[in-house]
Amino acid sequence: MTEIVKVKSGSILEDKEGYSRIVAVGDWIFMSLTAGRDYKTRAMPDTAVEQARQAMKNVEGALDAVGASLADIVRRRIFIPRQEDVPDVMAYMGEKFRGIDPASCVSCGPLGGPEYLFEIEITAYRGAGAKPAKQISISL
Repeated sequence: MTEIVKVKSGSILEDKEGYSRIVAVGDWIFMSLTAGRDYKTRAMPDTAVEQARQAMKNVEGALDAVGASLADIVRRRIFIPRQEDVPDVMAYMGEKFRGIDPASCVSCGPLGGPEYLFEIEITAYRGAGAKPAKQISISL
């Protein structure tokens, strides 16, 4: 039987709104939209890049809790409400994900409140980072 694991991060919204940070179904890992708030101090950085840095710490901690890592990410969805923040945030994302190269989507639109300048949602497959990947180029 497939094991289902639900991980809570300590975010007060998880209990209030009834969701988990991660739901792992077998080796598939689905992570909720994750912001750049420090779960322990509740502090939220003032810039999109700093929120992205904190969000990635949150992502890495949640993945670690289920025996996975950034290398196992196969899909990311990034939300940056202010278009002027996109170049700097995506440069940072390039640093974090270069060589992992998951499928990716970036959207610019309102988030849950004006203090949210970055959020990320990921899908991972436990162990994917340890498997060889075939690279195909479709450029003409």
